[in-house]
Amino acid sequence: MAAMFLTIPTLMTCTRIVAIPLIVGVFYAPFDAATRNLVATVMFIVFAATDWLDGYLARKLNQTSAFGAFLDPVADKFLVCASLLVLVHLQRTDVFVALIIIGREIAISALREWMAHLGAGKSVAVHMLGKLKTTAQMVAIPFLLYDGRLFGMIDTGVWGQVLIWVAAVLTVWSMVYYLQKALPEIRARVTH
Repeated sequence: MAAMFLTIPTLMTCTRIVAIPLIVGVFYAPFDAATRNLVATVMFIVFAATDWLDGYLARKLNQTSAFGAFLDPVADKFLVCASLLVLVHLQRTDVFVALIIIGREIAISALREWMAHLGAGKSVAVHMLGKLKTTAQMVAIPFLLYDGRLFGMIDTGVWGQVLIWVAAVLTVWSMVYYLQKALPEIRARVTH
């Protein structure tokens, strides 16, 4: 049983959960604001990259597991939600955006769990809208954490705001899509 917890991919997934207090802690460190922003941004990017890497290694090393499949999206959601809360605290994003994204994550996770319980998990499988939403937020968050000029040209604060709102719109759109996909199955179960 312990072997499933000690695989390299699972340990990498756990680093995303460990990253949360580290990223939060950076903003309490005795550095100047620009250094805190840079360190938090680099940490977020490095830890977020483990999402791709742990999946790749799990397949490559033949270390896939049900526990890893469960933990991976949980770690992603923790990292994103914690980062959004930090950005709200720093007043770099609107609380409304954070509520939309976090609320959707909770709702869709619950929907997927319920649909899996009903044996209809495939009806709410990951769709391109969800992937686009994830891409937009995973670019927006480090931009907002950095909150400065990148290469002296790109105002990451402005672009981060645009992208986080795009992510919020895609969040609602993808949630509606998943609910529509699940609705026939839900109706069939309720009427029987």
